[in-house]
Amino acid sequence: MILALILFIITYLLMMIFSTKREIIVIISSILFTLLGIINFKEAITAINYDALLIIIGTMGIVGFFIESKMPCLMADYLLTKVTDTKWAIVVLAMLAGIVSAFVDNVATVLMVAPIGLAICKKLNISPVNALIAISVSSNLQGAATLIGDTTSIILGSYANMNFVEFFFVEGKPSIFFAVELGAIVTIPVMLFLFRKYKTKIPKGEITKISDYFPTILIILNILLLIINSFLPTNSIITNGVICIALYIIGIIYYIIRKRNFKIIKNSLKAIDLKTIIMLAGIFVVIAGITKAGLIQQLSNIFIKIGKNNIFIIYTVITFGSVFLSSFIDNIPYVATMLPVVSQIATTANAPIYLLYFGLLSGATLGGNLTPIGASANITTIAILKKEGYNVKLKDYFKIGIPFTFAAVITGYLYIWFVWGK
Repeated sequence: MILALILFIITYLLMMIFSTKREIIVIISSILFTLLGIINFKEAITAINYDALLIIIGTMGIVGFFIESKMPCLMADYLLTKVTDTKWAIVVLAMLAGIVSAFVDNVATVLMVAPIGLAICKKLNISPVNALIAISVSSNLQGAATLIGDTTSIILGSYANMNFVEFFFVEGKPSIFFAVELGAIVTIPVMLFLFRKYKTKIPKGEITKISDYFPTILIILNILLLIINSFLPTNSIITNGVICIALYIIGIIYYIIRKRNFKIIKNSLKAIDLKTIIMLAGIFVVIAGITKAGLIQQLSNIFIKIGKNNIFIIYTVITFGSVFLSSFIDNIPYVATMLPVVSQIATTANAPIYLLYFGLLSGATLGGNLTPIGASANITTIAILKKEGYNVKLKDYFKIGIPFTFAAVITGYLYIWFVWGK
């Protein structure tokens, strides 16, 4: 166990220090876990959750087509026709980013909505920093609302065998979706207060033209088929990953026929974040290694000892501990690592499993909003602003990120406890 613990700690420290090389670090670590005999090769191969990886790959591919179709821009244009001043324009864009990110990856959402925010701010001759930060934190918030909204949701769904519908209702109770959306509603007055001085009138512009609605159809089909599949027997070979990959391939075939150019295959692959896929595959192996070594059991015992076997305290520690940790480390490996720990805690402490699952997911997802480096969407947003000539100061980020995060976290935290804690 000591060897596994040392290798695990080194892996996480290196991932924090060399954040741009995370996939390489994790793959090397997973190989070392195998070579050192902590886990054998067969166990390493079977530890990888291929369904989760296929969901991520397929969804990223479909989202790539969706972005190119400019449908998100059209949605934003129509929404902006309904507002009168800058304050409401920023809030509407932030909420749009949140709605889109419930079904689309957070980084992709920022890439779709941020240019619209930039365009509006340029027209009004104001700094886009606050507007884009609001868009980023809102997209991070609602990524946990559905099975396909964020990589962490996909990991939870695959680990806990939760289907698309169970993110809305599970065991006859409202699920994580409602906790996230309630948190989103609470952030609206927070944003209105933060942007209360933005009163410039919004000029009316042209509506984006859409020439291809097929990617939108693919997105809708993806959601509908995932819902239908949730009602099929659990031993069905038609997994969520197969659905997402099949629709992605249909999209590729469609564009090859339409554009009569096989380069579409190469171009579509650019939408897939292979580094995340590789990192996640390696993380699955590392987790299998520390589980076999008994480290997961020991970690769960530590949580139970801290909580003194009190379910409320354990739930609180998991939720706000996740908020703190995920504000500094990537929430994908964190959630993947903590799910087995949380599962073991629930078994040992006889705690409601979904209470702890949802506490972990909400804390880890929303905690990324506390700092500029806590989530990939935040890093992407800062990069976009830097490219436009704007440097984001910590105080600029904190004055939006901190109140937004705690308003959403506390709301979700209380909701989950009252629904699942009793």
